[in-house]
Amino acid sequence: MPLKQAIIFAAGPGPRLKPWTDQHPKALALVNGKSLLQRNIEYLQQYGIREVIVNVHHFADQIIDEVSRHEGWGSKITIADESAGLLRTGGGLKKVSGFFNDTDPFVVMNVDMLTGLNLDKMLAFHQAGGAQVSMAVTKKLTSRNFLFNDQGRLCGWINTQTGEQKLSRADHPLIPKAYSCVNIFQPGTLNLVSKEGVFSIIELYIEIAKHALVLGYDHTGDVHVDIGKPEAITQAEALFA
Repeated sequence: MPLKQAIIFAAGPGPRLKPWTDQHPKALALVNGKSLLQRNIEYLQQYGIREVIVNVHHFADQIIDEVSRHEGWGSKITIADESAGLLRTGGGLKKVSGFFNDTDPFVVMNVDMLTGLNLDKMLAFHQAGGAQVSMAVTKKLTSRNFLFNDQGRLCGWINTQTGEQKLSRADHPLIPKAYSCVNIFQPGTLNLVSKEGVFSIIELYIEIAKHALVLGYDHTGDVHVDIGKPEAITQAEALFA
């Protein structure tokens, strides 16, 4: 089935992007004159995805105004307003589960990254593997990584700085990979998640992986920039016109 729908997480306060985020949401940080939100909506359009939900919290009114002013940049944008309380990525995704249709896979991604990842290739991988969720990952490790077995199945998560670890399966060996914040979900996946309220997407993935197949899609070598710090804007401007 084709990809038609997506959610872009844009609610977080973006503390690493200060001083911009003292007065603006991270979603509206500019790369060569286009906001991160606009760039990611246009990225999804390349793959036929024109129904997008955007969750908002930090300076929510600025994002809502920008989407309205540009008429969604040609996409149908639905706002999930978390102004009353930030639900984090897991809680925010669970809250909007009713937005997604019952027949097609959908994309889940963060606004504060830009990527050249080919979603058509990732979808083919996802469907061939029979996964409930496919997560884009790379071999470029960070301090926090997801853990996969030698078949590419998600087994857990680790913070190498604190030693904190969350496991869904006790497989060996466990291979760490860095999370790229782009995912493909099968319809109905969120019904496997019993948690409600405020929780992280890490907890959501671990819970799903206890019941269903979650695979890592390794796209090492693709252009991919985490816009986590102001200096990353300069890096992104050299890569994205």
